[in-house]
Amino acid sequence: PRNKCGNQKGCPQNYFAFKIISGAANVVGPLICFEDLVLMSSVKNNIGRGLNIALVNGTTGQLLKTDSFDMYSG
Repeated sequence: PRNKCGNQKGCPQNYFAFKIISGAANVVGPLICFEDLVLMSSVKNNIGRGLNIALVNGTTGQLLKTDSFDMYSG
């Protein structure tokens, strides 16, 4: 059986499934998946250089906001 976000193991009941993949320089962009829904990726064109963050409601799992913070340029 396939697990959410392509994880090797399924999550216990009452837990959220997520996967965070770091990018590789400017070749491969980062990816954030939550409950089998891609929140941030280069395909969605909502990532940036530096830290990419997705804010999710811990009770409902609803996506509240995505943003990136460029740590290089200050």
